[in-house]
Amino acid sequence: MPVTQEQADWFANAFSQLVGNIDKAILGKEQSIRLVLTAMLSDGHVLLEDVPGTGKTVLAKALANTVDGTNSRIQFTPDLLPSDVTGVTIYDQSNGRFEFHPGPIFASVVLADEINRASPKTQSALLEVMEEGVVTVDGVGHPVGAPFVVIATQNPVEQAGTYSLPEAQLDRFLIKTSLGYPDHDTTVSLLMDSSNRARASSIQPIIASESIVAMAKLASEVHVDASIMGYVSTLISATRSDKDAALGVSIRGGLALARAVKTWAISAGRTYVTPDDVRELAVPVLAHRIIVDPESDFAGVSGIDIVNKALVDIEPPAYRAA
Repeated sequence: MPVTQEQADWFANAFSQLVGNIDKAILGKEQSIRLVLTAMLSDGHVLLEDVPGTGKTVLAKALANTVDGTNSRIQFTPDLLPSDVTGVTIYDQSNGRFEFHPGPIFASVVLADEINRASPKTQSALLEVMEEGVVTVDGVGHPVGAPFVVIATQNPVEQAGTYSLPEAQLDRFLIKTSLGYPDHDTTVSLLMDSSNRARASSIQPIIASESIVAMAKLASEVHVDASIMGYVSTLISATRSDKDAALGVSIRGGLALARAVKTWAISAGRTYVTPDDVRELAVPVLAHRIIVDPESDFAGVSGIDIVNKALVDIEPPAYRAA
């Protein structure tokens, strides 16, 4: 059923309120907040990569507090076990049977802090649940419910004692973004309020988790013209044929972009997707999925450069609203 303009206006208003509530905790980062919310409302997950002290954890906790659902934080360390994330089956002597004790992954918003500090075995425990929303323990599947979003953080500077995320796991993050340092005026505001050391904790819930599910369903019904999907297909194909790419964007990446642009469009109060929506989200959705050729990587070429080159080389379709 097509989305009506009235529904789009309601969505845009709710989205704006969510952005404003989170912005109380992390000032001056509206674009990053919008990207994180877009991922959550597109049934995706977020990877925040930035230097220490820029507010990655604060952003994730503020989002968790904004949604009136369950939230958890997992501090990833080298000795963390997969069962510490997913949960474990324990024999209960009182009733003579095994019972499943869920781990911290069973929450609406899961903050996976410094995810690259855990071993590859522990990191792989997230693969199934991030893709299918189900945790399998001892052959039994346990749904985590909806909404469900993993917000993972990692520090690109301190590489000692870390394990790079495998390509299969990077591909499961719908969006990768960073926050960067605040501008001068925002920095002054933060310094003036330096006594407040728990900015995220003061954020109050403003939306029920059931409403998040309803918003996600509404976003999935936004109209997309076939020419827009053709544009997405051409873009991801260009990343595969680029001479600087050892591995381009998979079809999973194309599907992720197709979902994200619908949410991005309706968050702006539109019932349809435009080529500009694709261009705005192409880098945060696609760039981290590209493996750059080693020689090109040594020369300074990044996945962002490859996506930007495709955006320049490929002409977007002329599109009229339906």
